[in-house]
Amino acid sequence: MKKTLTTTALGLLAALGLTTAAFAEIRIGASISATGPAAFLGDPEAKTLEMLVEEANAAGGINGEKIELVLYDDNGDPNKARTFATRLVEDDEVVAIIGGTTTGTSMSILSVAEDAEVPFVSLAGAIDIIQPVKPFTFKTPHTDRMACQKIFEDMKKRGFTKIGLISGTDGFGASMQAQCKSVVADYGIEIVADETYDPKDSDMTAQLTKVRNAAGIQAVLNPGFGQGPSIVTRNYKQLGIELPFYQSHGVASAGFIELAGAEAAEGVRLPGNALLIPELLADGDAQKPVVTAYKAAFETKTGTPVGTFGGYAHDGFLLVTDAIGRADSAEPQAIRDALETTKGLAGATGIYTMSAQDHLGLDLSAFRMLEIRGGKWTLVE
Repeated sequence: MKKTLTTTALGLLAALGLTTAAFAEIRIGASISATGPAAFLGDPEAKTLEMLVEEANAAGGINGEKIELVLYDDNGDPNKARTFATRLVEDDEVVAIIGGTTTGTSMSILSVAEDAEVPFVSLAGAIDIIQPVKPFTFKTPHTDRMACQKIFEDMKKRGFTKIGLISGTDGFGASMQAQCKSVVADYGIEIVADETYDPKDSDMTAQLTKVRNAAGIQAVLNPGFGQGPSIVTRNYKQLGIELPFYQSHGVASAGFIELAGAEAAEGVRLPGNALLIPELLADGDAQKPVVTAYKAAFETKTGTPVGTFGGYAHDGFLLVTDAIGRADSAEPQAIRDALETTKGLAGATGIYTMSAQDHLGLDLSAFRMLEIRGGKWTLVE
């Protein structure tokens, strides 16, 4: 599926089922998993990009030039993502690509973007996307390694020294599991149970029973995303496990609470971002006006709650358009160079300061440790 968008009027034509050729001064591409198994991530990302392009063009575009969004739905399929990335570069001649809802689709897109020397901003979490640093690849979400570190900081504060893992075998879950294992010893914590599940599994009680029975276990962490962690959370409650339970930033959305059920999700902790708790932010927080404005615009436009994943797309668009504006150029190389010199740019996910050695630009302060209470996010002090 492909969409193009240049102005509000064009968006109206599209809504009416009409098509038209769109020729814009600045053409930005996107491959998003708006449908398929990762649709709960990709749908708000696609809607966010469409909304932001409309807003930007209504305000005059970038330095007076209109933006065209060329958007493909890759259904979460890495092969489709690679095909669409090639089409964006060779046929659509975009100046930058935003997307890669999942780690798998991001890895496919970046291989094309790097070969073509077109800047790519990924919306997926795995650290492998940006480490080692690749010249034209950037990303907006915190890495899975950072999520492990934030979680282990909290566990250490609570005095936990023996924990269990139950991880998804998808790209995100496997990557975060590996990253957690690589840093856990830094916090004086030992993994005493290590189980996995296929994202398509419908019941994880067998693995959770093994985790619960591990000697000396004090807390449990579930690296994963999609529906799997919701099932794990329900099974955790059904088994009556009373150990503190942590999830990853891969499920930091209202959809997770809905799928797992508020009762089962009660007390679950995870690292999230400011977008989930704008009303709890201090007035002087640099992210507060950004997340408040985005939340209001998105919820008014779509009638659905704002979430972490749409925020990743918000920041991807912000980074690209900011780079084009500062470079005063829509040439891919100029955009790439400007992205690498981003300094103190407040987004929905964090405040970005990039360099030649850092194509993410976030530190652990961008994460907020959250706990679900009464079906809502609360801030852990």
